[in-house]
Amino acid sequence: MVNQVNGVEVLRLHRLSGESNLKAFADVSFAGVFIVKGLKVVEGKKGMFVGMPARMGKDNKWHDIAYPVTKEFRETLNEIVLGAYEEEK
Repeated sequence: MVNQVNGVEVLRLHRLSGESNLKAFADVSFAGVFIVKGLKVVEGKKGMFVGMPARMGKDNKWHDIAYPVTKEFRETLNEIVLGAYEEEK
């Protein structure tokens, strides 16, 4: 699986079957030196988006454990991962 832009590469994409809003999981490499596992492809009310890996905090709320710092990079990451998801059809 390769969908690479500006050093961001989708290494693995695992599609899920069924009617859930959760459609797939992805592992992404950044510049070949850092990997984030467990990004989620989700079908939301406003369309498809990429959810970041998260864990439950002591306050019983979910908190992202890795995430883009800027809006521009979040959009780029969404394009790359959703592009890989579409290629896998």
